[in-house]
Amino acid sequence: MRNRKIIIQLVILFVILILLAQSIFIIKETDQVVITQFGKPVGEAKITPGLKIKVPFIQKANYFEKRYMEWDGDPNQVPTKDKKFIYVDTYARWQITDPLRFFIRLTDERGAHSRLDDILDGETRDYIANHDLEEAVRTSNRVPIPSGSLGEEVGDTLSDILVGRQKIQDMILETANQRASDLGILVLDFRIKRLNYVEEVREQVYERMKSERFRIAEKFRSEGWGEASKINGEKERDLKTIQSEAFRRAQEIMGESDARAAAIYAGAYDQSAAARNLYSFVKSMETFEMTFDSTTTIILSTDSELYKYLIKLQ
Repeated sequence: MRNRKIIIQLVILFVILILLAQSIFIIKETDQVVITQFGKPVGEAKITPGLKIKVPFIQKANYFEKRYMEWDGDPNQVPTKDKKFIYVDTYARWQITDPLRFFIRLTDERGAHSRLDDILDGETRDYIANHDLEEAVRTSNRVPIPSGSLGEEVGDTLSDILVGRQKIQDMILETANQRASDLGILVLDFRIKRLNYVEEVREQVYERMKSERFRIAEKFRSEGWGEASKINGEKERDLKTIQSEAFRRAQEIMGESDARAAAIYAGAYDQSAAARNLYSFVKSMETFEMTFDSTTTIILSTDSELYKYLIKLQ
């Protein structure tokens, strides 16, 4: 009898614990809760932290995040106003501001992400399609800084923009919040993470950049060849000037040497008639040696000085 009483007490205690466990729930600082009864919300959402009570087994606590959450869009191919096809990769931060409305309209975070995909991707496509590529890339107007001689040759220029990337992002954010106003959420921030050409356009851009660089390289090369030809021409001209000056100077020196040698010979052989005859004979022999060989045939006049010496040699 006593054991049965103990068992009954334990069973009652166990039932009470289960009822308490099903009745009491805790809300953390980062949570907000919507109570549902048979799947339908009951009362207002509970957003203050602490211990809360609900009807056990009948009511259910649905927890939602109170902190900021991330939305990361998929890269989408979008045409710009100037007919350039690009991939746009975006991201956003959002928050549940009305958990009761959020539960009624979206049920959970998966439903919220799906709805945000529709809203943010659609608005991004619309705004990008209504603006030129430069508007989506740049935020403000600025003067380009030349990147050396190559940049000057290409002609670095920037078109003026009227809207800019930051304003486009702000407009997408504002329109998205207008469309999400009845969903119990707030889009806190929206950014374009990356822009890039589609593969076909990217290849065309690369080819155009390569051809432009090849043209510039060819121009630099031709200018280099022209400068090299100029330098070589100046070198050849200077070389010929130096050689002609050296030849002239050498001839002057040889002439002066010959004149001095002749003066020395004249001074040496002009001592007497015999010396003069000897000098004349030696010079004639030198002439013979430099002029004639064994195969040379000559005709001389009897009045020739050379003939006189030839007669004497016979």
